Amino acid sequence: MTEADPAPADGAAPDRPAIQTSAALVGDGEDIARARHLAAGFLTRVQAEHGIPVSQRAMDLTQLVVSELVTNARKYAPGPVLLDLQVTGGVVEVAVWDSDPVLPVARAADAGRVGQHGLEIVMAVSQGFAAQREPVGKRITARLALADDLDGALGGRQPL
Repeated sequence: MTEADPAPADGAAPDRPAIQTSAALVGDGEDIARARHLAAGFLTRVQAEHGIPVSQRAMDLTQLVVSELVTNARKYAPGPVLLDLQVTGGVVEVAVWDSDPVLPVARAADAGRVGQHGLEIVMAVSQGFAAQREPVGKRITARLALADDLDGALGGRQPL
């Protein structure tokens, strides 16, 4: 886990440095479980070492989002997958890079469809979602609040 965050372009110091970790997943059948465990361990350390509250809901949803995004990357893109987790400003940002430049498209709701609901799930539980092409491949990013709202409501999804 690294704790460096470069200064913003305007030269001002950030209010709180980003807390982050990354992992390269190589496609050995254990990637999805390894990614979930990495996410859970990361958020546990964020709470224990930095005193940032992480709700059980945030812990569970982060592992779900990581699982869905890594599963899609493993299923649709050849080669390695990179997982980045970063905590700043009360949110955890989950980013997954893979080598396929084709951006995913959420399908229309269909209760009769078996499977292929991962992207819909990620978008439904995230406060922010983005899919962008990279010089090689693409990066899918989802943001989740670390703390529950006082009234227990989930925030609406915003583009990143």
